[in-house]
Amino acid sequence: MPVETIYHDIVIVGSGIAGLRAAVEIKRRYGDKLNVGMVSKVQLMRSHSVAAEGGTAAALYPQEGDSFTLHAWDTIKGSDFLADQDVVWNFVKIMPEEILLLDHWGMPWSRRPDGRIMQRPFGGHSFPRTTMAADRLGHAAMRTLYNKLLQYDGWERYDEWFVTDFIIENNAYKGLFAINLKDGKLYMFRSKAAIIAMGGLGRLYPFTTYAHTVTGDGMAAAYRAGLAIKDPEMVQFHPTGLVPNGILITEGARGEGAILKNKNGERFMTRYAPKFLDLAPRDVVSRAIYTEYLQGRAFIDEASGMPYVQLDMTHLGEEKINEKLPNIREIGIRYVGIDPVEEPLPVFPAAHYHMGGIATDIYYRVMTPDGKWVKGLFAAGEAAAASVHGANRLGGNATAECLVSGRITGMLAGEYALKAGEPSSPEPDVAKKEEDFVWGLLKRESGTPSYQVKKQMHDIMMKDFYVFRDNTNMSEGLSELLKLRDSFLTSVYIEDKDTIYNTDLVAALETYNMLQDAVIVAAAALNRTESRGAHYRTDYPKRDDVNWLKHTIAVKDVSTNLGVSFTYQPVTLTTWKPVERKY
Repeated sequence: MPVETIYHDIVIVGSGIAGLRAAVEIKRRYGDKLNVGMVSKVQLMRSHSVAAEGGTAAALYPQEGDSFTLHAWDTIKGSDFLADQDVVWNFVKIMPEEILLLDHWGMPWSRRPDGRIMQRPFGGHSFPRTTMAADRLGHAAMRTLYNKLLQYDGWERYDEWFVTDFIIENNAYKGLFAINLKDGKLYMFRSKAAIIAMGGLGRLYPFTTYAHTVTGDGMAAAYRAGLAIKDPEMVQFHPTGLVPNGILITEGARGEGAILKNKNGERFMTRYAPKFLDLAPRDVVSRAIYTEYLQGRAFIDEASGMPYVQLDMTHLGEEKINEKLPNIREIGIRYVGIDPVEEPLPVFPAAHYHMGGIATDIYYRVMTPDGKWVKGLFAAGEAAAASVHGANRLGGNATAECLVSGRITGMLAGEYALKAGEPSSPEPDVAKKEEDFVWGLLKRESGTPSYQVKKQMHDIMMKDFYVFRDNTNMSEGLSELLKLRDSFLTSVYIEDKDTIYNTDLVAALETYNMLQDAVIVAAAALNRTESRGAHYRTDYPKRDDVNWLKHTIAVKDVSTNLGVSFTYQPVTLTTWKPVERKY
């Protein structure tokens, strides 16, 4: 049976904040001139963006002391100077407009007593610029954008469609393949332009703030298509993942005055960041917590055996917690039986964000390794690496980049699609190859279930590529990951042989994507012989600007055992030279 083709002017893959913002921008600028297809492996309002809690960073109040310059400086310093400074300047200048647009579209921002939009302190920011909707920012932003999109015609939802691969030929985007879980068929999407907004890869780690759906599918598909991956080694660990399940306890809790304590009752951040204390950047706080554990000053959870420190907000009072942190109170009570009004919450660093991703330029156009635009292709949100965040992202800058990149990609993809002619057809055998790959997985009659392989990968990533890294462990871990990846397609067993709603098949494809991503992350981390931001090596504890003030660029290379080769690109420095980070 031939693969059916679906046509749109623009296809957006992903329905989180970045994808929704891109769709809104296309429709509000170009209206009925362009039709849009939104493809997502989950129901539209179930994208992981809905879980964002603390806020969105923007310099709203220059009359009170904030500025574009201060936001840019905080972001660049927080990135450990791996951020591209031209990209950061563009980002901070657009963000206030995005806050006001959302406000006009009905976003329920928290308000000051005088009615102006409320902001609060966040880690690494030298001004309280994190714009908040209590501690349910993601849900509020998603709902606002979706409601805005509903005002327009000319777009179509494809919920629960799993994208398997992109079609890239001669440095041009030609289409993509996706399985419709509802009918169990493989389809080809063709369009003049596409925006990849498929999120990060947090589920490489078992202790993570991410939903189980965040499996790095976009980065893996980009790698297989020969696209460039930038700074894959830069994985952020949020200091306050709830023990034992990893649910995010927003940085907004510390922004409102919560403090971290070890088992001796000490506010230990006085040792590590005497000025910023608990509101130091995430990499600094995560290393501090892990050091407290290594030096014997952490608690141990009796049920799970996991270490933890305490996040104490009991002194804030019930009224403030109910007003500013209602979601955190609900999470504490529901998932660990602790009311943070009365007792501290147990927390430990959890995988939270990928600063790396699909390499783009300042305008979020997907770039080849040699710096050429892949015609018609854009990336937005966490899937993209335009290098706003460098080696460490500041809190509040993720949802902010989703808005900025969604706006930019929507505008430029629409502009391109209006001018572009009908896209040329891909190679005639490309659909047959994709069918053989996808459905071939169902033919095996014995082997290893994908969940067992995923468990092995999880153990390796936590042991060898977590908060602290070193050559010996990473070398061993990479070797083990390569064995898992290289044997996966010939050993994985999918018990469910049906095609309709085959979640066993989806789990296997997700695991394969994560294995490919894990090898890229691991190899890039092993190569970077320095400590910078979230990438901290105990055998190379210092930042090395002489040799490593540059971006890692990874690309598929079947001639190597790794299946990937690395080149490097200089960081764009426009305003500030690197200095020592002190907090």
